[in-house]
Parts: sequence; C-alpha cells; structure tokens
Amino acid sequence: MALRVALLTLCATLAGLVPASADSVYPLTVLPPEHKTITDPLTGAQLLFVTTHPAEDRALYFHQRSFLADNSAVIFHSWRPDGGLFAYLFATGELVRLVGPEGRPMGPTAARDGSRILGYIGRKVIEWTLDLQLSPDLSAAPSKATATERVIATLPDFMGPHMEVNENSDGTLLAVPVDLNDKPQPDRGIAIVNIRTGEVRLLRGIWHAGHIQFSRQSPYLLSYAGMKERLWVIDLRDGEPRLIHPEAPGELVAHECWWINDTLTFCGGYRKGESHVKVIDPRTGEVRIVGPGVWVPWRDPGDDVLNRWNWWHAAGYEGGAWIVADNWYGDLVLFDGHTTQMRRLTLGHRKYGLGQHPEPGWDRTGRKIVFSSQMLGPSDVCVATIPDLWQPDAADEGFFVQSLSRQW
Repeated sequence: MALRVALLTLCATLAGLVPASADSVYPLTVLPPEHKTITDPLTGAQLLFVTTHPAEDRALYFHQRSFLADNSAVIFHSWRPDGGLFAYLFATGELVRLVGPEGRPMGPTAARDGSRILGYIGRKVIEWTLDLQLSPDLSAAPSKATATERVIATLPDFMGPHMEVNENSDGTLLAVPVDLNDKPQPDRGIAIVNIRTGEVRLLRGIWHAGHIQFSRQSPYLLSYAGMKERLWVIDLRDGEPRLIHPEAPGELVAHECWWINDTLTFCGGYRKGESHVKVIDPRTGEVRIVGPGVWVPWRDPGDDVLNRWNWWHAAGYEGGAWIVADNWYGDLVLFDGHTTQMRRLTLGHRKYGLGQHPEPGWDRTGRKIVFSSQMLGPSDVCVATIPDLWQPDAADEGFFVQSLSRQW
C-alpha cells in the first residue's frame, strides 16, 4: 500500500509539471435583472433575492467564498434551462452565465483576490478571470462580460475531481477532493495543487467524507471530515493528520467551518435533539459553546418548535466579528464574536423537514450573508444585509482571540 501511494504521489507531482496551454477567452451571456428586495416582516432586515426564477437556484456551500474579492458579484448554481454557474452583479442586478464551450467550472470558489473563480472542468483545474464591463444604461444595452481561462493543472487519469475546491489563505494552494478509483463507493483522497506552478501532490493516507477547507489564517492548515469521526486537521508541512475532537458515543458533530485565529466552528451536542454552535481550538482540543441549543427532557416528541433553537450550519466571518447559524426552519441568527449575544437576522426560509437548507456564507466585509431561501419559491439565492446598528466596534477582533492566542 505504501508503495502504491508513493507511486501515485510521484505521478501526480509529475502531472502537474506539464506546461499549461495558452489562456482562452470566452464571451459570457448576460441576462436582465430578476431580483426583488423585501423587508423581513419579523426582524426588519433587508433581503435581496438575487434570483426569482421558477427553477431552483442555490448559493454555494457555506464554507466556500461566494463573493468576488471586491464584493461586486456573488456566484451561485442554477438549475434553470441553460443553467449552470451564474454571477449576480450588484451594480446592475444583471445575471452572468458562467459557462464556456467545455461547460461550467465545477466545485467553484471565488478566489481570495481579483475577479477570479477557481474550479475544474473534467480533470482540468482552472482559473477564470472575469472582465465585467457594466452598462451605464440597461435600457440601451446590457453589460458585457468575458472570462479568461487559465489551466492551472491537469490531474492524472487516476484522479477524478469531485465536490468543492478550496483555496488557502495566501492564495498559493488549492485543495481538490478526488476519487482514486471507479468503485461504487470510491476511495477518496485530497490533491494539493500549486496555483502558480501547477504542481499536483496527493496527500498520503487521507480518506475523507468531504468538507475540505483551508484555514483562513494559516496557509498550511487543512481540515476535512473523516469517514468515522468528523473533525480532522492536517498541517501540510508535516503531512500528519490529527483527530482534533474524539467523539463521545452518540455525540452529534456537524458542519465545521474555519473562523478566526485558526479556530473552527461546528454544530452539535450530546443529547438527542440538542445542537449548539461551538468553537474548537485545534491546538488543544478545547471546545466552547458560543450559541446554546435547546434540550428539554419533558418535551412532546411531536413538538418540533424547539428545533428553532437548535443549529445546523454555522459559519464564522473570517474577520472575527460574527458567527451566523441556520436551523431546520430556515431561520438565520447571528452570534456576536465578542459578546456571543444572539440576534435573529431573518426567519422562515425553509419548510421544516423539507427542501434546501439555507447554508449561509459571508461576503468579504462581514456585512452581507448569502444563502438559499424557500421563502418565495422552490429555492432562490438571497443576500441579507446586517443592520449598521448591529455592527461591533471595528477594533473588535472576536471573543476568542485573546484566550486562543497560542501559535502552532
């Protein structure tokens, strides 16, 4: 097995050294606005539904970057006719269809800087740079958009990319989940791609269940969901995976996301029907509760109202000010990163037990949240703006920064 892994790693590395082909430029289709703005009737939050098409539209997964670096656009998936990957332009409200001659970028994420999108088409790991020329008058002419495609690397034949790629904190590396064979339930590995040189390296001995993501602060720290126990972190400098939270029997551990100072948020609890928002320090394994869930031993089993106070996806804004969480009713709440005070941002974006979870993710400033909503239809992409009066002091670095200041 060790020899096989070594050979696979060597082949992967050599595959990344093949010179890339010349960049390609594709014109993109620009569609008229279909957005709608409403005010949440219960909380007063401003909600921008960037899509209102009858077909299903979904935000990217909550730990992916959805907003371009300058916040000018947000990318999402669409299942409408001629669907695929789309971008919503905040300046004009137009939609840009991000599909080229070979299809759309799969497993996408917006890059940490520039108007760039990272993903893959087939076995080609690609970078799309968008050129958006906004129209000053939509009644006269639509905006224009093109994509310049750079092939970063071509994965070898034994690697089949799947799920979402994820970029590291300094923009030098890309984690690409890959299937390593054609079994009905294939062995799954993680390929690390150097964005600048195209070198490909297969991590040794990593079998995962997805949710692969880099730390927002340290470029070499990578987390993934294990096949049995959930929370694993690997430091690429030594290549040794570490289980950072051994689970108790029956414990729920779900939906981790890197936050500030190399901590991760996740949701879970020890009793059935209980799910808190928690933060773990991978260096020590110390876990703290930021947003308490609810457990009432005498509750009626048929009463699901208490699940409004149990959390399912939690994403920390990388600047430290906030953690956003959703529940099974499609409510979104914010936890202040300094005080842990909870604020109900917007409610009722999912029918309990049915359909798409909101899976909320952050913009680049900590002021907007993108998520999937069923408030108006089967599934739309919605952006909620946090009221200015809620914003903490700009000097606030988050509740856990001082107490979790140890370094790797």
